[in-house]
Amino acid sequence: MNIEQARFNMIEQQIRPWNVLDQDVLDLLHVVKREQFVPQAYQNLAFADVEIPLPGGEAMFNPKVEARIVQEIAVKKHENVLEIGAGSGYMAALLAHKARHVTTVEILPETKALAEQNLAKAGITNVTVELGNGAEGWPQGAPYDVIVVSGALPVLPEALVKQVKVGGRLAVILGEAPAMSCNIITRTSETGYDSVKVFETNVKPLTGAVAPSRFTF
Repeated sequence: MNIEQARFNMIEQQIRPWNVLDQDVLDLLHVVKREQFVPQAYQNLAFADVEIPLPGGEAMFNPKVEARIVQEIAVKKHENVLEIGAGSGYMAALLAHKARHVTTVEILPETKALAEQNLAKAGITNVTVELGNGAEGWPQGAPYDVIVVSGALPVLPEALVKQVKVGGRLAVILGEAPAMSCNIITRTSETGYDSVKVFETNVKPLTGAVAPSRFTF
């Protein structure tokens, strides 16, 4: 397989047609090598439009979902980011190139180890991988400029929203299969939030997600 040709095809045939037009994001997909974050058994699917299985029943988002979230959440260089669900470390790696620091929380020890290895091999030093259940956030570093949830939640936990700074953003896929939507939620004041639905999708639920009391706007 010609890896660079496969990467080019992924960007031009899957990602760009999915309204990912920010050149910085498209360039980033050349910089962060997706194949370095895909388990060895699935290397032939590194650039395919599929969710790639990870240990413990988890999965990587397909490439267009990853790229679209990175574009829509628009992380800036001074911002601190929380990611819920480290997975292979790939999303954290993409976010780390744009952020000051990324804290990513992983519930499964074997997956945490995988993410740490992959990030170290890729030479990324501004990501901390924590072991724990982040389904209701990670108060230790709160409030964050940006939170990205790398798995679907049935409803939005209030605790999670409260960990975003005023002016900060949260990217979260809400709902239950087969009808889920990715939402970008901006905290406008101590009590105010704006929510924009950016695309429909169907992804694996976040491991450890509970059905907490529903947060309403």
